[in-house]
Amino acid sequence: MSSETASRPGPEREPGPDTSPDASPDTVTEAATDTGPDTATTGTARPEAATAPTARPESALSLPLETVAAAAPGPAVAVVAVRAGESRTLCRGASAATRFELGSVTKTFTALLLAEAVARGELDHDDPITGRLPAAAVPEGYGDRITLAHLASHTAGLPVLPPGLLARAVPRFYTNPYEGFTPDHLLHALSQTRVRHPPGQRVRYSNFGVGLLGRLLSDAAGAPYGEALATRILTPLGLADSTCDPELPQATGHWHGRPRPPWRIPGLPGAGALRSSARDLQRYLEVLLSPPPEADETLRTALHDVTRPRATTPGGDRMCLAWKARTHTARDGGEFDLLFHSGGTRGFTSFAGFCPAARVGLAAVTNSSPTLRGTFIRTAYRTLRDLAAEIPAR
Repeated sequence: MSSETASRPGPEREPGPDTSPDASPDTVTEAATDTGPDTATTGTARPEAATAPTARPESALSLPLETVAAAAPGPAVAVVAVRAGESRTLCRGASAATRFELGSVTKTFTALLLAEAVARGELDHDDPITGRLPAAAVPEGYGDRITLAHLASHTAGLPVLPPGLLARAVPRFYTNPYEGFTPDHLLHALSQTRVRHPPGQRVRYSNFGVGLLGRLLSDAAGAPYGEALATRILTPLGLADSTCDPELPQATGHWHGRPRPPWRIPGLPGAGALRSSARDLQRYLEVLLSPPPEADETLRTALHDVTRPRATTPGGDRMCLAWKARTHTARDGGEFDLLFHSGGTRGFTSFAGFCPAARVGLAAVTNSSPTLRGTFIRTAYRTLRDLAAEIPAR
């Protein structure tokens, strides 16, 4: 873990793209069968393994992918870009099917799981958490005013990490700091928390809050978080490689050059437990940019819902459901919004972002944890911004 996060391990806190990432730990397992030579693929096909590069017309996306890959601190990297119907993937030290830990990018999937349940009519964004928790677990102060949407938009007023987590993290600080924090510990931590400001007034990034949201959504679905996510989101969208299971093959994570074990986060899976591949991330970007007609109406509605701003940060950025939105100026002088999220674990760094107006998206993952001087996330964000700026504003 980098020095900047030594005090609070966990899925990476959302950084500003123009500053060093405020990271945290995660880890990975090894899958020799999932690694392969450098590859570059185009189109929407989902190859089962890496293949040797073949000659093809140079894409306008090739150089941007190379730029992001060059900033990767890990021995394996996968970068995916989609723009106006074209897609391109660059994999080094991995195949398009290799799983990487996503860390806090998981939160965008948790938000989509909430939006899907709301579109079904099972839940409402304004449902209070009080009716879904034991009375003794409701946080003190303004805790009884917290809603599901507050949790998803980081406006609930909960701290970054649950009380007591750091103490439990010490024995596994360099490998799996979240492993000792269980679902029971989550409820106890809530009872020890005081919310000091009315929810909805301030954006305060919280692994605790989105982790709690994942717990409430799994309770409502009557299934563990990973199972509920797979049934309602991953399988319907065709994300066959994506999973929360730490036992399945994935790339090996690294921290300061040393291999790390698979990341385990039993008490807060909705905050950072998901693994995914380059080909699944490509598909994820595509459906966010253009919800597929073959998906049912509830899922299409949910894909639009997660992009709607819910709050404004002091710097002027807007918080959607998990995604942060930032406005930029296009080459033609118009404005466009980027939606983005980054993640970090004890062994991985990740980024995903898209511009709905320009129909541009980019995702990048590497198997090394974020560092104070790392530029991987910043480079990915700026590359996405530059790709979107080339498209006339709409």
